[in-house]
Amino acid sequence: MYPADTVVLPSAGHAEIRIVAATPEAARAVAEVIRRSFAGAEQRSYPVPEGGTRLHLTVDTGSAAEPTRSWLASSRPSSRAGAHVDEV
Repeated sequence: MYPADTVVLPSAGHAEIRIVAATPEAARAVAEVIRRSFAGAEQRSYPVPEGGTRLHLTVDTGSAAEPTRSWLASSRPSSRAGAHVDEV
């Protein structure tokens, strides 16, 4: 980790996010979820010396990327989805 006194803070309303994962695919999957919540994601990736990937994102915390949905609306199955085999 880096000492806090040497960190350059992002501009007001923005946040820097660091993702470290074993594979680039895992890092991108996490970044995709973050991009659904926050607008303005700038992405940079770096290899980790021990293997894996480090992904840096800059997000705008004041702007939502997508309209938020309630847990009830997001938990409903899509109209295209049929019943599962074990459902009556």
